Amino acid sequence: MITQVLAYTDPMSKRLAEVAQKVGVSEATVSRVLNDKPGVSDGTRQAVLTALDVLGYERPTKLRGERARLVGLVLPELQNPIFPALAEIIGGGLTQNGYTPLLCTQNAGGVTESDYVDLLLAQQVSGVIFLGGNYTQADAPHEHYERLRQVNLPTVLVNARIPELAFPTVSTDDAAAAEQALLHVHQLGHRKIGMLLGPTDHIPSQRKLAAGRLLLEKLGAPLSDDMIVRGLYSLESGQAGATRLIAAGATAIVCASDPIALGAVRAARRAGFRVPQDISVVGFDDSALMSCTEPPLTTVRQPIESMGRTVIELLLSQIAGTRQTGDELLFEPELVLRSSTAPVA
Repeated sequence: MITQVLAYTDPMSKRLAEVAQKVGVSEATVSRVLNDKPGVSDGTRQAVLTALDVLGYERPTKLRGERARLVGLVLPELQNPIFPALAEIIGGGLTQNGYTPLLCTQNAGGVTESDYVDLLLAQQVSGVIFLGGNYTQADAPHEHYERLRQVNLPTVLVNARIPELAFPTVSTDDAAAAEQALLHVHQLGHRKIGMLLGPTDHIPSQRKLAAGRLLLEKLGAPLSDDMIVRGLYSLESGQAGATRLIAAGATAIVCASDPIALGAVRAARRAGFRVPQDISVVGFDDSALMSCTEPPLTTVRQPIESMGRTVIELLLSQIAGTRQTGDELLFEPELVLRSSTAPVA
């Protein structure tokens, strides 16, 4: 994308007015900043320069300077232990390469992804890594990603994204994960198999569902609509969804995350069933302590060590000036057999 350049000699230009409106100052003040003239406070000067970045305009050469050796690390949440684990791997790798990670964690009703993008641009970071976020949901806001593209800020996404956002992406193969989990419980004799997934517009969940439908159709045990429940990525949502599946007769439940799976285990017990003797449960992630639950959770492991190394390589390559394609690199998951699955009763 061609970066727009301000006509700095024309204080009445439309683009100059855009910057002034964004900051809430006069066009004359913006002009003084762009021409590096005195009489403007440091705070206002920085606000004008940040507005240039956000609006996608190129700074004057003498005002560009070097980007800070900071990298934004944006997490969708901390409740799912897979995200802090991945952040630790990537943060450690960044530190080894001389960069300081800035951890940006979202909370319901708190700072948004868009807010964090503005903040990181203001901090003149060298790049941004997203460990899940709006790009994984088709119906979520996506305008802030365009701001990153406009200023050519090195960016890497982790987790399946919508096709329109062609940033370098590192993902676990969601289709393979679903196939591994479903084939496992099918081989144990289960035919009433339920799936607990994320929201309808969630791309990883869409991939899991599409692969699951296709596999079970081939195996002669098609996935009926009452065996599909969508919800949030939380233990409580998993419990609510599993309660519905159990009421519909499910004997095995394949989940889109480990916290969802723990909710399914709780739901089975609350309904008077045993796991795995009566109901089998499979998670996804193999996050910390899943071998210490009761029963230890059978799950599909994401290879976060190798994924984390690749994320760092992709980011550093962009920072060094190498143009990256917007390809998605898929990593093969691994089924980890523990004690939450058993042959159908």
